[in-house]
Amino acid sequence: MKIVTIVGTRPEIIKMAPVLAQMEKNNIDNILINTGQHYDYEMSQQFFLDLELKKPEYNIEVGSNSHGKQTAAMIEKIEDILEIEKPDIVLVQGDTNAVLAGAITASKMHIPVGHVEAGLRSYDKTMPEEINRQIADVCSAMFFVPTEESAINLLFENIDPHKIFITGNTIVDACIRHLKIAERKSNILSKLGITGDLLTLTMHRAENVDDPERLKNIVDALLHLKNITVIFPVHPRTLKNLKKFRLYNKLESVSHIKLIKPIGYLDFLLLLSKSKIVITDSGGLQEEAITLNVPCITLRYNTERPETVTAGGNILVGAEKEKILDAFNKICNDLGIYNKMKNAKNPFGDGNSSDNILKSILVAKKSDKLKISIPEKIVDYDGRELLKIDNDISVSQYEENNPGSKICMVFADNNPGFPHSELNLKNKVIIVNKFRIE
Repeated sequence: MKIVTIVGTRPEIIKMAPVLAQMEKNNIDNILINTGQHYDYEMSQQFFLDLELKKPEYNIEVGSNSHGKQTAAMIEKIEDILEIEKPDIVLVQGDTNAVLAGAITASKMHIPVGHVEAGLRSYDKTMPEEINRQIADVCSAMFFVPTEESAINLLFENIDPHKIFITGNTIVDACIRHLKIAERKSNILSKLGITGDLLTLTMHRAENVDDPERLKNIVDALLHLKNITVIFPVHPRTLKNLKKFRLYNKLESVSHIKLIKPIGYLDFLLLLSKSKIVITDSGGLQEEAITLNVPCITLRYNTERPETVTAGGNILVGAEKEKILDAFNKICNDLGIYNKMKNAKNPFGDGNSSDNILKSILVAKKSDKLKISIPEKIVDYDGRELLKIDNDISVSQYEENNPGSKICMVFADNNPGFPHSELNLKNKVIIVNKFRIE
């Protein structure tokens, strides 16, 4: 069994670290490719050392470029590596250009793709990440989704539910694993001399920092926050635009906001874990916040992590000053609201996602389901049916009793649900795809 894992950005490395560690623990032959789209070689190598991971076998060092040129360079080099390694499966994570390049390349070479954190959708196609994640899912053979909601997204795109595995999100595993490392290695709290309540702020998305009106609204809200220290590691793009729009000096002039240079992941994770609140426009940070029991205010109008909002740990406020302040004041001034957000149930699992992913791959390998081969039988699509089930029967029993039928969606009280194999279908409505095999 050989697994090739492709990463290219800091979030991918973070989220795949526990999967890689699990492979090492189980003595799985695993090859790591780092496309290096965020880092130079030296910085990249240090990051792997910080997270106590093995060094990648391959460093492509593609660097920054336009989407097309960067993706093309990765496809070319990944193809060469896969020709050499001939893995049983290629794992990609998330929605970066590395994911896009890896998924396209492997699928074209008839190597199965396992997409970790599949099924996320913001339905905002102005986001390059939305394009990447959708194309990666089209190319994938195994879908490791964090929640049932993301699984249902795939069902509505007619993905075979037998290929979808609700594993939880590896960010939970990563936070548990990496916070222990951070507590050993980081001295960020003493270095910053922080006392009292702390708010961690991150902001980097183009729709916020490139738009002068949105950026001004956010800054105005930050200036009016009270009784809390704001730690703001300023992203280079954000720094440039804060200065360009003459907003940087305003932030610098108030005592409750500390503007600092971007910090390392372990430092940041420890900082986040000690925060009373986080304000962010990051997708991954919404997951980390609810995992670490930190109420989150998100500076976006939509999110591909809606489960965090539904669970009660996250509030979307866009870039509107009054909504930002209203959310902040509610959280800080109402202990009931604060505790409800802090104790919101984590929708991303219990920290066993990496183990769930690896077990699913090993079962697929053992049952010979990883192999992609040319069809030898005629499979004729025979239509789709909407049926009401009145008797006691599970999903697996129904499919066994009706060869060629696959239940692709279950509705209970008009709400869509995932067709788990042991789910009792009595009094439920199902959508069935029917096939004739000759």
